[in-house]
Amino acid sequence: MKADPLGVLTGAHYLDGDFACGEGAMAAGCRFVAGYPITPSTEVVERMSRRFPMMGGTFIQMEDELASMAAVVGASWTGTKTMTVTSGPGFSLMMENLGLAVMMETPTVVVNVQRGGPSTGLPTMVGQADMMQARWGSHGDYELIALCPQSPQEAFDLTVDAFNLAETYRIPVLVMMDECVGHMTEKVVIPPADEIEIVPRRLTRKPPGEFLPYVVNGSQIPEFARAGDGHRFHTTGLTHDERGYPDMSVECQESSVRRLLDKIRGNVDQIVRYEEEGVEGADVVLVTYGITARVAQAAVDMAREQGIKVGMLRLIIAWPFPEKRISELANQIKAFVVPEINYGQMVLEVQRCAGDRAAAVLVPHGGGSVHDPETIVEAIVGAAK
Repeated sequence: MKADPLGVLTGAHYLDGDFACGEGAMAAGCRFVAGYPITPSTEVVERMSRRFPMMGGTFIQMEDELASMAAVVGASWTGTKTMTVTSGPGFSLMMENLGLAVMMETPTVVVNVQRGGPSTGLPTMVGQADMMQARWGSHGDYELIALCPQSPQEAFDLTVDAFNLAETYRIPVLVMMDECVGHMTEKVVIPPADEIEIVPRRLTRKPPGEFLPYVVNGSQIPEFARAGDGHRFHTTGLTHDERGYPDMSVECQESSVRRLLDKIRGNVDQIVRYEEEGVEGADVVLVTYGITARVAQAAVDMAREQGIKVGMLRLIIAWPFPEKRISELANQIKAFVVPEINYGQMVLEVQRCAGDRAAAVLVPHGGGSVHDPETIVEAIVGAAK
């Protein structure tokens, strides 16, 4: 399916990452946004709220982030593509209803423009310390997908991808941007609508009375029915049977939660996405994401000038984590170097996958600015010895 031209601002533009994210959402077919103002994410919905009247979209400013997340979950059940946008403290408030979206298998997108924390922290300055919260922030067992743009162009492209992944797997998908990318202005090329591939909502063809909302029939992904189409069904955050009715049995918990996990784990090779440069023959490989990947590239170039064999693996999709590739590289190199604008989060995944075959060296930064490339170079030099 191709994009609706009403939502596609085709052409070359100079946009910051927040505006580009909003344009990506509209191009992907998002027509409902609920949110609460919070820096540095507010510009995403400012952009969308100005453009929504031209395409029949709806923006609601809710009383807080709890209500915002609840609103996009509910609106999605009308068959509408939905999104909410937040940062730091607001992301924390969304966690319970994020779990509700997982349990109800509700496709939606959550954009988190990360800033320095904890608590109110550095509201207008960069951070990358929500990465583990993205994976483990809600309670219970679940899987989800999180993308990490490194530029305004990717803020557009990956937001489109986020909506497509949400529809494909009936799951909330996260766009884990950061303040630098959100407020960075660069050239963004938006293609014509007929060049943008869109995954539509997979609506059931069964007539009312025959449809059960959580029957999968060999697939891991159930069909969808919109509220108001005449189907009588129930959906809940409780463990539920194929009708969506609560079922408190151990057997139902095992089968239903196992399927929620397997629909991602069983497709991980199709979902995982990363970019490599110079890893073959390298002694050291940097693992990076978001704005830090751009700083790390400068450090890689500087280290190579000193004769060090160094490559880089950039996480485009951070969750699911590319554990197979990290494990393969651990057999070939001396060490991984992981610069992060936090005091150690994704480096823990690198350590887990590398085991004792290769070191995992964290280059931490508390937030408020990006790394000095020289600091990363020092870590590369030390790891290469």
